[in-house]
Amino acid sequence: MHQLGFSIIDAHIHQWDPYHTPHAAKMAVKLLGKHPYLLDKMIRLVQPDDLIETVGLTQHVTAPYLPKNYKADLGHYDVDKVVHVEANWHHQKGKAVVAETEFVSALDFQAQHLTLAGIVGTADPRDANFKKILKLHQAASPLFRGIRKMAAYHEDPKIHAWTDDPHLYTNTKFMKGFEALASMNLSFDAWAYSSQLPDIVQLAKSFPETSIVLDHFGTPAGLFGSVGSHTGLTKTARENILFHWQEDMAELASLPNVYTKMSGLFMPILGHQFHKEKRLASKTEVFDLAYPLISHVLQCFGPYRIMFASNFPMDSVSTSLVNIIDAFSDAIAVSHPEALSLIFRDNAKQFYRL
Repeated sequence: MHQLGFSIIDAHIHQWDPYHTPHAAKMAVKLLGKHPYLLDKMIRLVQPDDLIETVGLTQHVTAPYLPKNYKADLGHYDVDKVVHVEANWHHQKGKAVVAETEFVSALDFQAQHLTLAGIVGTADPRDANFKKILKLHQAASPLFRGIRKMAAYHEDPKIHAWTDDPHLYTNTKFMKGFEALASMNLSFDAWAYSSQLPDIVQLAKSFPETSIVLDHFGTPAGLFGSVGSHTGLTKTARENILFHWQEDMAELASLPNVYTKMSGLFMPILGHQFHKEKRLASKTEVFDLAYPLISHVLQCFGPYRIMFASNFPMDSVSTSLVNIIDAFSDAIAVSHPEALSLIFRDNAKQFYRL
């Protein structure tokens, strides 16, 4: 383990409480929250298989995840600032998404010796009231820094789609609305599967003055194993996923307004099977799997446009947060030890104006 001599800024956590906020499983949680086995069975019955495969297990998304839960996951590590990123505020459209910003702003991070330093809300640039919604987010909290609108949509029909448009980021109506975000000097978190990276390239080229961060290294679904109906089935297929991801990440990195988050690398959608084996990946396994990706992104983006982000609790089905920080910091230290404070602290501070 590489010893970090500074406090970390975690640029991507999620907070929710199914008992008190809009949530896909709110009714089931209220009925069966004290009976985890039955709750899991019900969720698997009512939710589509592709969504279950994406999240891997259900317990981490049906239980509240609040500042005290995140603090417990940190172990011995010192994180002083966090950025909350929208967590699919369920079945809320238009202006109602602002309620998530209000909810997160009211959480008591200070009681856990943490500082909520930034909030990334959500809104749809295709919405006729998009600019008004952005202003409502700003009014709801001075910590509001920008939005994420998920565009993850895969050609494999058995891989969960998080949007209704396979090319959301190049949708004419989306790009027209995006002009409001750009004019207000707000940042944009982009999340898509790796097969959609060319769309993010086009968006970033169209708005060169807007700061865009690619979440989760672009999520190469199936890179580590079979997912969906036919993705990552063979070694050759996985090699092709890696090859195209490497090429597209290099092209994206050529655009100076684009950053990326070293995060989400242990979501089951990448093909990990640890949750099915009923165990967590060790620090060594995390390092061995993540190092080739981290090394390539460092080579492409350099040390100033990458930021550490835990994506917790979403990656908790595959490994612990301590193992992730241990392994990711070791991966950086192998070739760029001078970049540790940039990637684990300074870059997020600069990007989100914390």
